[in-house]
Amino acid sequence: MIDKLGAALNFQQEVLSLRQQRHEVLASNVANADTPNYKARDFDFSQELSRAMDRGSAGQGGLSLATTASGHIAGHGGSGSKVHDLMYRVPAQPSLDGNTVDMDRERAEFADNAVRYQASLTMLNSRIQGLKSAMQPE
Repeated sequence: MIDKLGAALNFQQEVLSLRQQRHEVLASNVANADTPNYKARDFDFSQELSRAMDRGSAGQGGLSLATTASGHIAGHGGSGSKVHDLMYRVPAQPSLDGNTVDMDRERAEFADNAVRYQASLTMLNSRIQGLKSAMQPE
């Protein structure tokens, strides 16, 4: 029963994890906006999500618990997905100091990611509420 609940929420868990990682990458870009020769980074969200879901469906990845006795139950933690392909952004207008951070673009991407993160949280909350109401007796 618990494994089916985990499977039902796995997609949203991966989405939130990748959105959080993208937030960190974008925040790093903003923090280094004045650093000479800093190259702005980002990743293809849909490609990373499909990679994470493929890895999850194949049963790879994730954390495994070490057991010290044969009677222990083998456990598996969350998927712990990490972004594999951080790419460099091609600047629309190169700067003299070699920095490729475009603050307007970073702010727009950051706001877009924040809105999508909030939408994912709302959908996850709705899914959990639906599962809770299905499990409660009338």
